[in-house]
Amino acid sequence: MNGNQMNILVAGAGGFIGGHLVSRLISEGHQVRAVDKKALGDWYQIHPKAENLVLDLSLKAEAYKSTENVEWVFNLAADMGGMGFIEANKALCMLSSLINTHLLMGSVENKVKRYFFSSSACVYASWHQQTSVDIALKEDDAYPAEPEDGYGWEKLFGERMCRHFSEDFGLEVRIARYHNVYGPHGTYDGGREKAPAAACRKVHELATGAASKIQIWGDGNQVRSFTYITDCIDGTLKLMNSEYSMPLNIGSAESITIQQLYDIALKAADVSQAEFEYDFTAPQGVRGRSSENTLCRETLGWAPSVAIDEGIRLTYAWISQELNSRNNLKI
Repeated sequence: MNGNQMNILVAGAGGFIGGHLVSRLISEGHQVRAVDKKALGDWYQIHPKAENLVLDLSLKAEAYKSTENVEWVFNLAADMGGMGFIEANKALCMLSSLINTHLLMGSVENKVKRYFFSSSACVYASWHQQTSVDIALKEDDAYPAEPEDGYGWEKLFGERMCRHFSEDFGLEVRIARYHNVYGPHGTYDGGREKAPAAACRKVHELATGAASKIQIWGDGNQVRSFTYITDCIDGTLKLMNSEYSMPLNIGSAESITIQQLYDIALKAADVSQAEFEYDFTAPQGVRGRSSENTLCRETLGWAPSVAIDEGIRLTYAWISQELNSRNNLKI
């Protein structure tokens, strides 16, 4: 990062994106304090070279402790998951605002130089996402506000908190709106998984005979763009190193239907045929959403580059290996 080695806090380091970010920062020579409220055994990745701490950052004292003697803060901590989870846990998602509030306060108190907030495409107003055409969302489309209920409101409020802490206290902030990040070392079952991981798991179950058909939530024609984890980390670090302080899309512009997502996962598994059933009672989210990247390219000179076929191939390989290992342990 500009050739300077720093002391950096990654909040939510036990999660999917956080684990990958810690790995990258360590590889670049930084001293990393990795913090999560989960027990260490539940972290998706543990990096021995980091200072790994179990703290509940929704508590003021523990958030303040975490921000001591660091120059940069990456706030990736939140209680969240895929559409099924955020639809059923709106209050729990909203409680993540305590994490951001206390980390911002601690950052000001401890004179942190720069603060990153991981926002989401769920902040975008719902009326832009009711069809499967013209679905590329630019940063201005968040207002007038009507975000995803619960989780989206928490993220939009978090963005405003960052803006006002910058205005009132001089804290430098960077805000990324992530679009459906996926890849290895993430959740793939249990109810918090997102669509790409769920697709890979279900296809693996079909391929190994654990299931006879694949269930899709809705009609499969919902449209999304999915961002591979290395693109997410690249964009995050480019934004953090930039002088741009307003919310910015970090997401792929390559949009596909959910049905196409499953077809890509089937190809990754070398499965030629599958029977599908469609659950119209399950949460389906908005009809169409993808990332409009003009501002990202202009601001960072960069845009995501990993194609969905390649990203799903890598993700399927990892999830398949994990499931095979788990099943072997049960024998």
